[in-house]
Amino acid sequence: MRIVRLPGIHHDSNVVLVIGTAGSIIIDAGTSWYQALQLERIQGILEGNEGKELGIDRILLTSRRFPCSGGADFLSSQLGNCPIHIHREGQSALETGDFFTTWANRFDSDMPFTKTDIVEDGDVFALGDGQVCAMALPGHCSDSMAYYIPEKKLLITGQLLPRADRPTRWDMPTGCLPDIVSSLRAIKKLKLETVIPLQGPAIKGKSHVNEVLQRHIEFFEECVEREGRAPKSWSRPAQTALWLTPHPPWPLEEKEDIN
Repeated sequence: MRIVRLPGIHHDSNVVLVIGTAGSIIIDAGTSWYQALQLERIQGILEGNEGKELGIDRILLTSRRFPCSGGADFLSSQLGNCPIHIHREGQSALETGDFFTTWANRFDSDMPFTKTDIVEDGDVFALGDGQVCAMALPGHCSDSMAYYIPEKKLLITGQLLPRADRPTRWDMPTGCLPDIVSSLRAIKKLKLETVIPLQGPAIKGKSHVNEVLQRHIEFFEECVEREGRAPKSWSRPAQTALWLTPHPPWPLEEKEDIN
């Protein structure tokens, strides 16, 4: 099994390509802003896979939010009309082009009407030499999903973990602070070796992953004790931000390679 992270461009989420011996899956699609470039990147990976002709079986979304879902309809249309999957809580928002709960309006963008199929907690997508397991992890929004690859002890988290140094927001449509705590505790029990966050490089190493998750859990537990308030010293998030910005900054070991 081959896992390729295509780094997020500007506001885009990471786009993850999972290639197995019996199929390939895209996890998240980025915004609609760079969808043509995303398609070129994906096709370049598929064409360079040791001469084998590969297609995409499906697109799995971690949530309705525009930085993850905005490019899904275009990519599907260019990749054999492969099905797009989202948690049932987010299905209506995508199929009606809801620009509010998808947060597309904060990017001064329309939300493409996107036909979807439902993905449920516990769904398994077999790829021959590995599998992708769907996990419902609400908190940032009610339709938040993560995708676990047990053979690699790897989790693609979506907005639940925007980056090692960026805690997610719960004050956006359908967000729930106590659910964030429960979801983070659930993924900590997996004893992961690798986490691919919403943006930025993978967080690697069992000890380091555990340290990052514990920092986030403790922060959100403190927010629950403060009745849902972030620290007063922290700046208000930018309108497009899906995360909070700690002050002083949290540690960040992972650096994006721009070469």
